[in-house]
Amino acid sequence: MAQLIKMQDYISRYEQDIYHYPAQFARLKKQQWDKLKAAYNAGELDRLYSEHTESETQVKFDPPQEESKGLFNKVKGIFHRTGKQEAEAEELLIPKQVEGTNVFSVRFPFRPASLDELKQNFLNQLLRFQMKWGSSTLREKSFVDQSFFLDERLRFFLQRFPDTFLVLYKPIFLLKNAPVEVEVILLTPVDAWCITFLEAEEDAAFIGSSERFWVRRHHKHPDKKVLNPLLGANRMTNIVSQLFELYEVNMPIKKVILSRNGYVDYPEAPYDITMLDKRTFPEWFERMRAISSPLKAQQLKGAQALLEYCQTTSSLRPEWEADPNQTEGNEHAAP
Repeated sequence: MAQLIKMQDYISRYEQDIYHYPAQFARLKKQQWDKLKAAYNAGELDRLYSEHTESETQVKFDPPQEESKGLFNKVKGIFHRTGKQEAEAEELLIPKQVEGTNVFSVRFPFRPASLDELKQNFLNQLLRFQMKWGSSTLREKSFVDQSFFLDERLRFFLQRFPDTFLVLYKPIFLLKNAPVEVEVILLTPVDAWCITFLEAEEDAAFIGSSERFWVRRHHKHPDKKVLNPLLGANRMTNIVSQLFELYEVNMPIKKVILSRNGYVDYPEAPYDITMLDKRTFPEWFERMRAISSPLKAQQLKGAQALLEYCQTTSSLRPEWEADPNQTEGNEHAAP
């Protein structure tokens, strides 16, 4: 499951400490899945979940209310809103007796009929956990538009790629105080993919050109003009390239027009663009999923460079008293 490190202008745990959370997420996910799989194979799923009350199986990344109140107050008094310190404070607030149990609060509305069904149910619930990490920290949270929980494209990236892939989904960059929203940036251990979607009805065909508009054709609908996707793709790639250069990130950048359910016809496409449509997408997809490399230093450095200039809007959690020396949100703009 790829990791959602940034979504629009929502605050994210990953922007607090990109070198801490990716490894932590992978570890927690593996622990929980290994436990679920073992219980399923042994026919002990019911017993596994009957051992814990709901309060024990919930994710314990928010400040505990009673039993750890003293520790929470101590941490609140010591740690301010800095990335590594906040991550360390969060670790202190995870009760040791809970850390190794049902971290992701998995529940089953019905008994899984197969291991594949168990895995899919696990991934569906893990998706909500990722959404939480992609919209909150120990101290702050953002209010997520509910449409993101039903967003098929977001689900596609998070559920179909390896844990070592980092996703920025429709992030908003602040460059010279001008907000710019882009589509999808996928950071693999070996390269960065700037992805622009070009999808409509099943089997729609898009006729490309260097003009401002392309033509969409479909056997059941009249021809229609669509904005040239290269405009957005070029803008996104330029932003990533500029920030990578600024932070001396040595990582190849790939520019992609993606149409999973249609066709793209552009014989004279620029050399630096990859066109993925119904004919070429499956092979690319399987090749990407087969990447088994662990997280890389340049990958995390690139993620940090991008997150540094993403717009962030958030609110202080009510359990934290307002700090007069801090604002509720934070914004970064390139000079």
